[in-house]
Amino acid sequence: MDIQLEKKKGLRPKHYGYIAIGLLVLFVGYQLLFASSVSTFRTEKDKLSIAEVTHGKFDDYITINGNVAPITTIYMDAYEGGRVTEKLIEEGAMVKKGDIILKLENMNLYEQILASESNLALKQNDLRSTKLTFDSRQVEGRRSLATASTDLQRLKRNFEQNQALYDDELISREVYLKSKEDYELSKKQYEIIKKQTENDDELRETSLKGLDTDLARMQKTLGMVYQRLDHLNVRAPADGQLGYLDAEIGQSISQGQRIGQINVLTDYKIEADIDEHYIDRVKRDLSAVLERNGKEYALRVRKVYPEVRSGRFRVDLVFTENKPETIRTGQSYNIKLQLGESNDALLVPKGSFFQSTGGQWIFVVGADGGEALKRPIRIGKQNSRYYEVLEGLDAGEKVITSNYDSFGEAERIVLK
Repeated sequence: MDIQLEKKKGLRPKHYGYIAIGLLVLFVGYQLLFASSVSTFRTEKDKLSIAEVTHGKFDDYITINGNVAPITTIYMDAYEGGRVTEKLIEEGAMVKKGDIILKLENMNLYEQILASESNLALKQNDLRSTKLTFDSRQVEGRRSLATASTDLQRLKRNFEQNQALYDDELISREVYLKSKEDYELSKKQYEIIKKQTENDDELRETSLKGLDTDLARMQKTLGMVYQRLDHLNVRAPADGQLGYLDAEIGQSISQGQRIGQINVLTDYKIEADIDEHYIDRVKRDLSAVLERNGKEYALRVRKVYPEVRSGRFRVDLVFTENKPETIRTGQSYNIKLQLGESNDALLVPKGSFFQSTGGQWIFVVGADGGEALKRPIRIGKQNSRYYEVLEGLDAGEKVITSNYDSFGEAERIVLK
């Protein structure tokens, strides 16, 4: 007869193993679920640029490209408009100040000169006629004044004689009074003629002075017109090289039109465009070095232009000592522009990651090389080879320096 065994209640030893396996499965599932919340991008390691963070000397300079230009460029604008009749000097030729480069003709200007000459001739004739009139009046006035003075003296003498005779009762009262009246009338006429003569002299002086002023003004105006005529000869404003000349025989040139330029070749400057990132650090008198054929030539920043165009601004540099013997306008040179003194720092090789991150973060490769994680950093200065790292990285760590645009919003890069 079989005996029925009762099942024991509670956990048996084998149950603990099942529980442990279940907890492990739950933990692994949780980890996988947590890991999946981090945005991940998978790529081949060979397609990326990976560099090591190093500790070394940071040279605070940038490499810029500049073009040689004349130390001074003088533009030639047409003082007067006209048609080109003769071209005496070609582009590229050396000129002296005052050399005639172009000859123009302007018929309207010729007509203005003729009109000014005619007006001046008329004014001169008017002045001569006025002078003759005033001279005649002056002579007539002085003649009348002399006659009046003589009559006054004669009548005064007659009056004084008659007065003595009248006092002695040798002549009648009527004769005495008539001589007195004639004398007083002559005296008044003399004063009138004298006043009139003085007024004529003042009028003559004032009128002739005004006419002389008008005549001088017209002569000056005519001189300026003649000067305009001379401006039809386009002359070199300085010694140098005729850089370009935009004029051909028969071409009409407008007044003020740019027709050419003179390059003053007594010295040279280098014009360079620099990224706007450095606009706050580039100042006048910064030092720079140009290397050519194994020699270094010292430069100095002469001028910093304030305008920023297409993300770049312009500077002019000049040689402080010697310059290359074969230097020519238009040549291109690479120049090291020193922005500050060298110092020890953590260095990351330059790469296109900076354009994607602005230097605010970077992907750091793990020790096993299998993945890279996003890490915030702080970049300081930069030169043509390195970025200066201020925070976020340690020497010996490896980082991805290639472009990040294809990574999207990923915070973890799996490297195959």
